[in-house]
Amino acid sequence: MDSIKIEYVALEEPQGGDLVVFAGDDLAVTPLAAERFGTINDLLRRAAPGERFKGKAASTLVVPVPEGIPGVNRLVVVGIGAPADRANQDWRKIGGVIAGKALGRNALVVADLPGIEQPAEAVAEMALGARLRAYKFDRYKTKKKEDSEPEGATRLTFAVAELAACRRADRRRAGLADGVNLARDLVNEPPNVLFPAEFARRAQALEKLGVEVEILEEEDLRRIGMRALLAVGQGSGHGSRVAIMRWNGGQADGAPLAFIGKGVCFDSGGISIKPSGGMEDMKGDMAGAAAVVGLMHALASRKAKANVVGAIGLTENMPDGDAQRPGDIIRTLSGQTVEMVNSDAEGRLVLADVLWYVQERFKPAFMIDLATLTGAILVALAQEHAGLFSNNDDLADRLLASGKATGEKVWRMPLAPEYDKLIDSRFADMKNTGGRHGGSITAAQFLQRYVQDTPWAHLDIAGTGMNAPQTETNKSWGPGWGVRLLDHLVREFYER
Repeated sequence: MDSIKIEYVALEEPQGGDLVVFAGDDLAVTPLAAERFGTINDLLRRAAPGERFKGKAASTLVVPVPEGIPGVNRLVVVGIGAPADRANQDWRKIGGVIAGKALGRNALVVADLPGIEQPAEAVAEMALGARLRAYKFDRYKTKKKEDSEPEGATRLTFAVAELAACRRADRRRAGLADGVNLARDLVNEPPNVLFPAEFARRAQALEKLGVEVEILEEEDLRRIGMRALLAVGQGSGHGSRVAIMRWNGGQADGAPLAFIGKGVCFDSGGISIKPSGGMEDMKGDMAGAAAVVGLMHALASRKAKANVVGAIGLTENMPDGDAQRPGDIIRTLSGQTVEMVNSDAEGRLVLADVLWYVQERFKPAFMIDLATLTGAILVALAQEHAGLFSNNDDLADRLLASGKATGEKVWRMPLAPEYDKLIDSRFADMKNTGGRHGGSITAAQFLQRYVQDTPWAHLDIAGTGMNAPQTETNKSWGPGWGVRLLDHLVREFYER
């Protein structure tokens, strides 16, 4: 991960480094910058035509050694578009653009934002975007290319009018960025490093933030009766684990919010083995569990006023002589039986036991699970949305609102008895896949059989949790998707 340091100061004369200012579609910089650096508008208007810079949102213009601004190595002008559009501006993306131009450098950002109702919140969103953009996973590279991005710390100093307000707004987001980047680290790690016991150890590191962490090992899982989860991992040389994380920031008698993550640290497909092409990506089949760990970090960092349980089922799906076979019948923790017809539909078996365990033990206000569950959701939604399935309209609507606010978008998919019939088995209570048609729906129907009356939502993140599109705030294969979505959900709708 690249190091980035972010500070806030009142407007000051820059002492070396870069100067970052904002300009609208009128090719005029914002008032504080214009007042402080008298020649800057003239310089911008002369430089803009040659670079075809028109002030569009997130566009940039770079002027090396700008004339008339002593002590500045580079002037970076960032477009923020028309004044009428700024209320809905993606300031997080703007922050990513700034960090991308400033990697390995010192930069002073003159952050006056006229016409914005909550400028401190906008500046803090820029800082969040910058922190997300600065992330890099290169710990296993022993040689650096000479033409690679600049090494060393990036330092962004935001010169602002509302100093105290900006610092307060930033404190609420710094831990969120750390949570996202923690989730990214987990998804990016190779499977020979991040096997179930090591994943559990990293979850246990949250104890330093005040999170209570309990690790259930294989003997515990056998005693409890998590036979479905254990069946998935029985072909692996690494034992399975379940990590239970508890943040108690709400009222003592308040029912907790529960987040459950699929943590298949590597998914070969088992006996129903996957094709070799692209199988290396299956190290990311634990992205749901990674998001839950990142979320718990974010909530604890900002001392969220809520009681929260995070539970992750950690295992590997491997094809040795002890592996489960198609045709096996498994008795789950709930007592229901499953005919295992395809060992590559294993994530729902992991979640079935953990969902049942969490609702029985903790009696949560709701449960939300995250899982890279089906390739079918990629066919339906590509990588633009995660699939949302829910038995509760209020919970679903709140997730949709949080997705819109954070840019981690979800799309509600159907649940219905007609789909449920597709997973009925002639030999057991159900089979673990309903076939090719409606694959993401029948997977969700399977999970719903392990949810009683608890409000529940299932997020299928196979398209969003790994191998992510590259954006101004994400240059990582593992994006840490879901941490910001769920942090927003808790903050906006459930904290008291």
